[in-house]
Amino acid sequence: MNPFRKAFCRVYQLAFYAAIPFLPYREPETFDRIEDLEPLLKKLGVTSLLLVTDKGLRGAGLTTPLEAMLKQSGISCCVYDNTRANPTTLNVEEAVLMYRENGCQAMIAFGGGSSMDCAKAVGARIAYPNRSLKQLGGTLRIFRKIPPLVAIPTTAGTGSEVTVTAVVTDPETNHKYTMNSFPLIPRYAVLDPAVTYTLPPSLTATTGMDALTHAVEAYIGRSTTKETRRLALTAVGLVFRNIEKAYLDGNDHTARSNMLRASYLAGEAFTKSYVGYIHAVAHSLGGQYNIPHGLANAVLLPIGLEIYGKTVYNKLHELGVAAGVTTENVSHETGAKDFIRAIRALNRRMNIPETLSGILEEDIPTMARHADREANPLYPVPVLMDRKELEIFYYKAADWSKHHDDTEH
Repeated sequence: MNPFRKAFCRVYQLAFYAAIPFLPYREPETFDRIEDLEPLLKKLGVTSLLLVTDKGLRGAGLTTPLEAMLKQSGISCCVYDNTRANPTTLNVEEAVLMYRENGCQAMIAFGGGSSMDCAKAVGARIAYPNRSLKQLGGTLRIFRKIPPLVAIPTTAGTGSEVTVTAVVTDPETNHKYTMNSFPLIPRYAVLDPAVTYTLPPSLTATTGMDALTHAVEAYIGRSTTKETRRLALTAVGLVFRNIEKAYLDGNDHTARSNMLRASYLAGEAFTKSYVGYIHAVAHSLGGQYNIPHGLANAVLLPIGLEIYGKTVYNKLHELGVAAGVTTENVSHETGAKDFIRAIRALNRRMNIPETLSGILEEDIPTMARHADREANPLYPVPVLMDRKELEIFYYKAADWSKHHDDTEH
């Protein structure tokens, strides 16, 4: 990246960092069980709402108790269950139409990050009926309140129940619109381990590694605070102590509960300290090939940390100590490499591949341009890179040996 653009990015990031104490961050009011929603909805005076989910979850019967509870409470519930793994602008517009036609007053997002992203985007379109998602994409472009939103995560990974972010894909261009605005933070969240019991082991693994990536990127960035560092360290420790237990035994209540907590804390951390190039690259891969976000992050995490090299050794050492995979009395370089090795070993034990198949070389410049546009100048990454430099992430993720060169900065 040229020096003038680097300077602009760092000044931009410094301005946002200085503004952290003054920005309207808030946490959702949390509940432990779905049953706790009945008195809340009655208190809010909600008589009709939109449930945003996907066909897999509804077909498996996971939404049945919620729908039955709403019916028994006299609350009309229309269900939008066409949400894709990477929700599209079409998904959002279909759900917006359903919301309006049924006179809804609130929304429940039931599922992983895709359902929550879709519901947030629906809220944005309800608040701004005359603006497109493209116009609403970007940072701090949504100021009006969205309808009351309850987030019920069925995966422990995205942290979307506590974040300002929603990501939606344009199916015509394969470009992902990332919206970062404070009204998108859900007002309420239900962290009920019971709804995660049936999550398949593969999704338990990749969504859990998504949470780990959130915590790690928030910690190694240049806009951390004492609070976000504490949240990230705690989340990393929870993931390393619980993800394999949840992967091996989906009914392990304690492990499932701890993973939901880890995801929530990591979401809190990156909402204030942001993520980095790993996420930006993962979003572009999801937009281009519909690669699940958690899988992309799991594969990219150790690759990205190696690309950052010695600039993050001290912070990775600290994360490794929190994870219990290294000790304080080793060098920062040793501790950092212990942590990266532990991530790779964790992926292997949960059958997560080391590379991603299907990446086409001719698509890389376009994806790198999308990642550059998302990340710069907002993300306070340890090392600034332009779109050409970001191409190395894709080559390494595709395991193309001709690009396996020295990546330390």
